[in-house]
Amino acid sequence: MARAAAAAVLPDPVVPAPESVAGEVVPLSELWVPEASQWLSSSAGRVALEGYSWMQAVHWVAGSGLYQPRRHRSSGLRAFNRTTVYIAQLLAELTPCRPGIEYLMRRTGLSRRIVNYHLAALRETGLLAYVVKGTRVSGGPAQASEFARMIPLEYDAALGIRTVLRDEDAPAYTRAVTGIAEAGRKLMAKLGKQASRKVRRPRPKTSAKASSKASPMGTPEGADGVAETAVSDRSRCTPMGGSSSAGSSAAGTYPPPESKLASGAGKSSSRRKSRAKAGGQKAKGRRKLNRIGRRYQLGRELTQQVEWLRGCSVPRIAWVARELADAGWTVTEVLAWLHLRGTAEKVYRGSGLLAVLLANAENVLDTPAKRADAIARWRGAQEAQRRHDIERVRAERERYEGDWQNPASRAVRSQVNDAVTQLKNFSRPVVQDLPDDSSAPGAACYEVGDSEFEDIRAAALAELEAGDTSLITDTIHGCGYDEALRVYGDELMSRARRIDQFRRSSLTTLTFGA
Repeated sequence: MARAAAAAVLPDPVVPAPESVAGEVVPLSELWVPEASQWLSSSAGRVALEGYSWMQAVHWVAGSGLYQPRRHRSSGLRAFNRTTVYIAQLLAELTPCRPGIEYLMRRTGLSRRIVNYHLAALRETGLLAYVVKGTRVSGGPAQASEFARMIPLEYDAALGIRTVLRDEDAPAYTRAVTGIAEAGRKLMAKLGKQASRKVRRPRPKTSAKASSKASPMGTPEGADGVAETAVSDRSRCTPMGGSSSAGSSAAGTYPPPESKLASGAGKSSSRRKSRAKAGGQKAKGRRKLNRIGRRYQLGRELTQQVEWLRGCSVPRIAWVARELADAGWTVTEVLAWLHLRGTAEKVYRGSGLLAVLLANAENVLDTPAKRADAIARWRGAQEAQRRHDIERVRAERERYEGDWQNPASRAVRSQVNDAVTQLKNFSRPVVQDLPDDSSAPGAACYEVGDSEFEDIRAAALAELEAGDTSLITDTIHGCGYDEALRVYGDELMSRARRIDQFRRSSLTTLTFGA
């Protein structure tokens, strides 16, 4: 029955002869590879070097009828069919053979489940072997599986193909072909013709079912197994929408009254009908979520907006938050409640922590007013945190862009604090103002002798101890930095510069006593 089914699906099936070259009958075993042997390392077949020879093996498997999956499982494909050959033809074009399920769905027009059934058939017949098995991680892209195109042992035995392992240390799937029996050459040529022809994309079976139901007497099937329907004379129409039969349908039609044509009521009514029909189609396209859909929607939004729920399973999060979703909570209300409860510093299992934090939430915030108040408090805390971050960034920018840099050493910072404390304890003496009219002709800046430098330095030192650098600053502006350095010395100039740096920094506050 399996061979008859395969022959009905594929045109001109190739059934291998059960006799070898020596005349001994070689019974062909059933094609079935268990799941544990569907990997390249454990496969008994050999790797196909190119797509042409692999397609020969594919057509041989399709016509042999040796694949009978219903003996081992109750679901999936019943036999190797034309769509399986078409998918194998798509895989033969890929290098490396790493097809995505979405790619095969787009090329074949089949669902994900049916595509997986055909890939399983190729693996169970020994035509494909896993190199790397794909994975699916929640929240991330799916990784496609990579396959190796294999030629089964049964194919070599049926055609009398001789292989040899040239390197003893190499794996068994690297066997090379050394010859073929005379009895298998004719069959190999026939398989080559089938492999060189492109298999077209099969038409969906729904058209055959619909046509068979429409015709009460049944319809004949074509060569590819798809029913072909003939068009009756009554179903043919002219471009104007009339029938092509001998009878005329104009006798039962009447023109509209002239009042409607003059006012345009007929045209506007048809336009209103078309608009109402379009609006009904749009409303029909928007499906309202049921209880399960709202749970999944809330779970998906939580995994996207809560940092420690990234990567968690959406169905699990939907089940944890099912009571809140049934109560009509939105994701904003859940985030406000999580802010009120607080979170742990280190999260080991996000779904477990969420279940603890959401316990009894629907009873505490049982009214929309309470939930709105929680949202207001949460957004107020967010605004305060935003302002705090702005101030922190501004302080760091002033710290790193200014002249002053806070010492990293704790001992150095202690010395700076001691120096500032000492500056606060000194009092400022009364000092006579010095002349500042240095722009007059012939006038010299602070033309004093060496004996009077001590008095000026003592006055500047007293002001520096009180935190005032105006005397040294005025001297620098009036006579220049070099003249001020000659008068006050390097020590007093350095101390004045440090006090000015402390005063400009936003991280330091100087307070001097009277």
